[in-house]
Amino acid sequence: MTEIGKSLIFIGVVIIIIGTVLLFSDRLPFNLGRLPGDISYKKENFSFYFPITTSILISIFLSLLFYLFSRFFR
Repeated sequence: MTEIGKSLIFIGVVIIIIGTVLLFSDRLPFNLGRLPGDISYKKENFSFYFPITTSILISIFLSLLFYLFSRFFR
């Protein structure tokens, strides 16, 4: 039963962190989603956008976050 409690706390903390980042995203010194390295291609009736740099940064952040929580809950 304690494992379920730890999992619920972990999910709650992750949701709070994501909500805080989204709440203050307009105040960040960089525009998350329009970073240098993100691929953007526009033509007359076609546009393509692939946020590769943003995806890498989010992946690094989430990997670090999950690593820290796994160390904390062991």
